[in-house]
Amino acid sequence: MLCPNPVGASLASAAALLFGMWADRRGRRVPLMVDVVFYSIVGFACAFAPNYTVLLVLRLLYGIGMGGECGLGAALAMEKIPTERRGFWSGLLQSGYSLGYLLAAVAFFVIEPVFGWRGLFAFSLLPALVALWVRSRVEESEVWEKSVALNHTPAHQVFRNPAVLRRFVYLVALMTAFNWMSHGTQDIYPTFVKKGLDLSANTSIAIAVVYNIGAMIGGVVLGACSERLGRRRTIMIAAAAGLVVVPFFVLSTTVGWLMLSSFLMQVCVQGAWGVIPAHLTEMSPDTVRGFYPGVTYQLGNLIAALNLPIQEALAERHGYPSAMTWTIVPTLAVVILLSALGKEAKGIRFGSGSATAPSGTVQP
Repeated sequence: MLCPNPVGASLASAAALLFGMWADRRGRRVPLMVDVVFYSIVGFACAFAPNYTVLLVLRLLYGIGMGGECGLGAALAMEKIPTERRGFWSGLLQSGYSLGYLLAAVAFFVIEPVFGWRGLFAFSLLPALVALWVRSRVEESEVWEKSVALNHTPAHQVFRNPAVLRRFVYLVALMTAFNWMSHGTQDIYPTFVKKGLDLSANTSIAIAVVYNIGAMIGGVVLGACSERLGRRRTIMIAAAAGLVVVPFFVLSTTVGWLMLSSFLMQVCVQGAWGVIPAHLTEMSPDTVRGFYPGVTYQLGNLIAALNLPIQEALAERHGYPSAMTWTIVPTLAVVILLSALGKEAKGIRFGSGSATAPSGTVQP
């Protein structure tokens, strides 16, 4: 989950729409492979940028590729996973973000001292290997093939159903709160550690490694728990636990407490996120599952781009602990409220529903 800016988030939203519509019309595999190869090559090209302007353009292009990947990956994965195991694999899928963050931190220690910042960008070519694996091992989604055979309703007609439109608006609001929650606990935190507490960059990275381990554990464990507890209840439990951790998270000053509190916070935050790939795809109509999860997520990310400048402004006036408290606490409360007011469709069977509703009963 990249720290968003308005321009990059806008491009990512457009990419989610375009790649998603392509995936709904032509299948999941090819658009996903094209997207992964695209952002891998662009990331690699950043290593050879001759100046800041070229680097900025390449990073914007990279954001387009990243914007297209989320919905496609979630749709392909969730459509191929057994219904009763969807929660666990949802958490595992979401934990890939935290694993990537962790590997990037490790790469900083290993690659940057030898090759500099350009070496770190060259490392971006690695995800292209994923596309080769998808090409050789992963077959097209049988659910997509079945949905296309059963229903040829164009995407714009799907949104003529008021229920689909209301659900779309609700999911954008939910993803805004989720992105605000994750960025609120991550974007300014390294600056707080380095500038606010005057700790070294290496110490900040070591703390990041620890809390990303917590994020992976939280995503997998709570994603799996959502099969028993339900999607919304699991999210609410995770967010409520996050509220308990906030005082330790914002007031810790020693390395040990910083590691422990950030570890627990990311168990909660990314634990809630571990439910999202399953939740968004389950709430998506069959015929638009390629772009529905990705666009709702990216539009929420676009709105959440306001988080960082707000936190920075508050930190400058009132200090980092206050800035984080005043943004994190309300956001966690909103996540709980929206989850309580919403619905879920845990356990639905993809590919057997109408064009305008999830394939099953939407649960209160």
